[in-house]
Amino acid sequence: MNITADAVKQLRERTGAGMMECKKALVETKGDLDAAAELMRKQGLAKADKKAARVAAEGVVVVARSKDHKSAAMVEINCETDFVAREHDFRGFAQSVAEAALATQPADLVALGAAKLASGESVEERRRALVAKIGENISVRRVALLAAPDHLGAYLHGTRIGVLVAVKGGEQQLAHDLAMHIAASNPRYLSAAQVPADVVAKEREILAEQAANEGKPPEIVAKMVEGRLRKSLGEITLAGQAFVKDPDLTVEKLLKGAKAEVLSFERFEVGAGIEKKQDDFVAEVMAQVKGATPPVKH
Repeated sequence: MNITADAVKQLRERTGAGMMECKKALVETKGDLDAAAELMRKQGLAKADKKAARVAAEGVVVVARSKDHKSAAMVEINCETDFVAREHDFRGFAQSVAEAALATQPADLVALGAAKLASGESVEERRRALVAKIGENISVRRVALLAAPDHLGAYLHGTRIGVLVAVKGGEQQLAHDLAMHIAASNPRYLSAAQVPADVVAKEREILAEQAANEGKPPEIVAKMVEGRLRKSLGEITLAGQAFVKDPDLTVEKLLKGAKAEVLSFERFEVGAGIEKKQDDFVAEVMAQVKGATPPVKH
């Protein structure tokens, strides 16, 4: 039976169990979420609920490269605190996951969870063992696999930002410089042609309203909008950005001069997009004060 990734995700959120356990339970119950959750409770697989519910927004980004340096895997492994992110066992696990991803080329996170480590355990088995040992929620959040015909640039900024970039033509140093640029400048798209039409339309709408409020004639407004739109798209695309090593040169011109082309890139930043819980310290203290036993009067 075909079990969708969304069904596995929903069951994980309900039970806090690992991906492989969730998938097995869904297969056994023919995709019935309620029955799968009940089955996992009976099997004692949902006992990690409390840990799985906690936000894991710290962690590391790790890269593993092939011997010929033409392919690589990059993973983001999350935990709850920066203390654990620096811990030896946690970092060793992260590196082993990246190496397993490079070796097995998994289609998704479920497949990565089933991949075997050098120890003989699967990634998911080792993750659960580490959760039990360390006492924090640990998650394999995402994986990127990249291969290049000529040069693959890889760059890690500490352990929190990682970049892979596949380059056709040029030299290895160029690929490395481009990876560093992407880490620093964080482009969202490769080129203006790749920016989704709805994003372009929304940006044009905002710029048109701004220009109209300046009181210029309609024909001038139209020219202003297109000029500002080009600049705006340049800021969010790799090709349009000023190269960090030479701000007078765009990445597009740099590539043309080197007779090279960027085919694709991936940039991971630890915790990006994860909503961290913001504790209201004042409200917490007031609640404690209100709930405290009043002092005894003598």
